[in-house]
Amino acid sequence: MITAIVFIQAEVARLSDIAERIAAIDGVSEVYSVTGELDLVAMVRVRQIDDVATVVADQLNKVDGIVSTQTQIAYRAHSQHDLEDAFSIGL
Repeated sequence: MITAIVFIQAEVARLSDIAERIAAIDGVSEVYSVTGELDLVAMVRVRQIDDVATVVADQLNKVDGIVSTQTQIAYRAHSQHDLEDAFSIGL
């Protein structure tokens, strides 16, 4: 599994709509609204490195209202906890 973290600057007045459109893209597992210089952070989880280009370059970057993106590829996970399990028990 390849994990890519996409930092997104977007039109602030349309953040909710933009986030929903990004979240609907196959391969995007989560989209977070964040504070600071960025507006959104999207987590992309795909099977092959070429799929990152399909999700980010071919789809996510084409969402109307996105100003810029920066993509980081994760090469090692240092945490073994499962986020879905944590959310399912109310954490």
